[in-house]
Amino acid sequence: MSWTEAADTLAAVCLLLGAVLALIAAVGVLRFPDVLTRMHSATKPQVLGLLLILLGLGLRLREPRAIGVLLLIALFQLATAPIASHMVGRSAFRAGQVRRDLLVVDELTDALTGAEGPGDRR
Repeated sequence: MSWTEAADTLAAVCLLLGAVLALIAAVGVLRFPDVLTRMHSATKPQVLGLLLILLGLGLRLREPRAIGVLLLIALFQLATAPIASHMVGRSAFRAGQVRRDLLVVDELTDALTGAEGPGDRR
């Protein structure tokens, strides 16, 4: 087996795993009960799935310019997905769209009501 055949096989595995993770993320968005769990499902497996797809594309294309573009896409995805999910979660919490019976720990209510002083945060 040559290097190119091994890279193509690894690319196919990465592409399939990335597609499966994207499918799992879509099913989770449809099945989970509230905003926070849907947001978790939409960001975690989707980002990992996209990174696997980008890795598979990089292994398949093998061009430096294409790999550079794929790296930029991965960098921007890793930079924006956590910030976007944090903002969606915080706005959903403030709008009252979170099922509080599903929360294990609720530190944001105390922070929003001002129960903590500015020096009390850990």
